[in-house]
Amino acid sequence: MSTVGHPSLYRVAVQRNFIARHYLVGGNWGVENQLHAHHYDVELILEGEMLDRHGYLVDIADVETALEEIVGRFKDKVLNELPEFEGLNPSIENFSRILWHGMADRINAPNLGAMQVKIWENEIAWASFRRDLR
Repeated sequence: MSTVGHPSLYRVAVQRNFIARHYLVGGNWGVENQLHAHHYDVELILEGEMLDRHGYLVDIADVETALEEIVGRFKDKVLNELPEFEGLNPSIENFSRILWHGMADRINAPNLGAMQVKIWENEIAWASFRRDLR
């Protein structure tokens, strides 16, 4: 199998879970319009083509700390009441983008080419937001 024209890509992922509450707005979604809780599972996926001199794409300890900080911002809260969701429906699509931006502000790793946040709100439903960092 030829890899010509296809760069190698390393991927590192870190996960966290937490409980937060929300209610959906702007439509008729039945019980989803009422305040309820989700046990969210967040997966942060970091991508890059090169490792550093230690053989790492990122320092996982730094990533874990950053993810814990951002998750702590939302853990046990009502998402609708937070400024990040002002004027937004607290959907998992919007939530994944908000978490992505929170992580992008906290991670400083020169070898990263892209970052993705995937968030599960239950066993069958997830959304993700991915963006190149260059």
